[in-house]
Amino acid sequence: MAASGNEPRLPRVVIVGAGFGGLEAAKALSRAPFQVTVIDRRNYHLFQPLLYQVATAALSPADIAAPIRSILRKARNCKVLLASVTGVDLENRSVVTDRGEVAYEYLILATGARHAYFGHDEWEPFAPGLKKIEDATEVRRRILISFERAETESDPAERSRLLTFIIVGGGPTGVEMAGAIAELAKYALASDFRNIDPRDARIVLVEAGPRLLPTFDPKLSEYARNALHALGVQVILGEPVTEASATGVRLDGKIIESRTVIWAAGVRASPAGKWLDVETDQVGRVRVGPDLSVPGHPDVFVLGDAALAIHEDGRPLPGVATVAQQQGKYIVKLLMRRARGKEAGPFRYRDPGSMATIGRSRAVAEIGRLKFTGFPAWVLWSLVHIYGLIGFRNRAGVALSWFWSYLTFERGMRLITGPTPGLPETQSPLKGADRRILDAA
Repeated sequence: MAASGNEPRLPRVVIVGAGFGGLEAAKALSRAPFQVTVIDRRNYHLFQPLLYQVATAALSPADIAAPIRSILRKARNCKVLLASVTGVDLENRSVVTDRGEVAYEYLILATGARHAYFGHDEWEPFAPGLKKIEDATEVRRRILISFERAETESDPAERSRLLTFIIVGGGPTGVEMAGAIAELAKYALASDFRNIDPRDARIVLVEAGPRLLPTFDPKLSEYARNALHALGVQVILGEPVTEASATGVRLDGKIIESRTVIWAAGVRASPAGKWLDVETDQVGRVRVGPDLSVPGHPDVFVLGDAALAIHEDGRPLPGVATVAQQQGKYIVKLLMRRARGKEAGPFRYRDPGSMATIGRSRAVAEIGRLKFTGFPAWVLWSLVHIYGLIGFRNRAGVALSWFWSYLTFERGMRLITGPTPGLPETQSPLKGADRRILDAA
């Protein structure tokens, strides 16, 4: 929104990243006296907590994503730029992108994180994580192809490898993924094959720590472990993965052979710290001040997974959506107060609680001193996640899909996309490590 005549030019706010925090800031700025530019390399906002349901054929990618331009269409002071950021020029106050430079008076970096392999990035081709739609559809492809190949495999040892699924990481994503794969095998696919019984699939959840869901109450962790056991999931605790390859994983004292390994064990922040050339922690998060600004640069803010923000009790804030959303709103309030010549107090996080689902009618929820398990926690988890989706269409579609799955155990998104078994080399788009994975499998 450009100024005309003698009207003063509005301060320019640039938001990099349209995840939970960036989008919350953009919406809060929609009626504020600022020019806003949202930069993202993708044209959609993604509801990441439900990516695992895309990966296990319960939902379609379109169910959990919405175009950024559509979300912000009523924000007349906001424009969207589809571009990749390559750096930040702090001296000239501009964001460097592959589409040119974008000047700012205030910069909000909400660039999120990617999965991390603790110094072993060479494991990524063999153990994909879940951070974007492409990750989820690739995991779905690998899971479904394993069942298809097992159907025609004559070697019992290879069939066993194909029907073994390993999830590394016992946090919410790992627990939810393990439960979803178990239900996919034992219910949705149970009658679809003739030479194999999908219910014979072996699902293994590996956690390096002493218990699952380490940020939850120990009683809830034990409930999650027992619920997974009831679904037939093998839980291995206290044994870190020391190697991941096309044939499985190696633990401290054993090898588990598998053709499908899924990584849910750690994250690494975006390169925001490198762009700013400032201090970061071991996973790349920018150390921010109490007002979420970068030390020495009061006009630059970092939030969400890209920021190392400290709670009142001295612990780092968790990398969850509610933290990013509250930070996005806080930064906008701070900017509004500054525009009126006032100061704002430090950011304070209000913890709404934590939840994780283990499968049909099984979940855990911790809200303050209240703790829920089983069906009540599952209903609460479902309502919170449906409400968190953007738009009536997505909410209605997901609610209907879940209701139908609850009644029938069906999963209607069992589509194998991308490369399929048996393609000649000249037809397959896979190269390098991905090509070797396909050949090895």
